[in-house]
Parts: sequence; C-alpha cells; structure tokens
Amino acid sequence: MTENKIKMPHSLILKDRSQLTLSGVTDVDSFDENIITAYTDYGELTVKGEGLHISILNIDTGELSIDGTVASLSYLENQPRSTSFFSKVFR
Repeated sequence: MTENKIKMPHSLILKDRSQLTLSGVTDVDSFDENIITAYTDYGELTVKGEGLHISILNIDTGELSIDGTVASLSYLENQPRSTSFFSKVFR
C-alpha cells in the first residue's frame, strides 16, 4: 500500500552563492564547514562549499538558512533513514 502523504512545499533561494535560504526542510542530518545534509519531502539535499554556517534552523516551519560559499547543491531520491541527532534534540 502506498502512503498518500501531503508533501511540504519546498523551495530554495541562493543569493550570490553566499546566502542559501530553504523552505520545506524536514530534518538536518549532519553539517560541518564543508557539507550540510538536509532532508525534504522531495529528497535528500547536500550542500557543499566552504565556511558553511547554519544561521537559522526551524524544523517546525521547515526553514533553513545557510551562510558561506556554496559550491554545489545536489539531491538524492528519498531513502529510508534512521532518526537524526537534530530530530531527537528539537522534538
């Protein structure tokens, strides 16, 4: 049986490759200065760059803002995953 889950709207805005604003983020799995892995209903999003810093993270509203030099954005299809550290802390 397939699940008919309503997807949270997802968008991203990248300004001058230095400010990334995301909506529709359901979780953040890992982050450091070079890679941030976030989950959306549309797949896993990996942000790569230099000096990356999460300035806003609100899982309830799905808002994520990242500062730093963004080199690439890539999506992977949704895959089953375990509960992340952040989802445990912010619930």
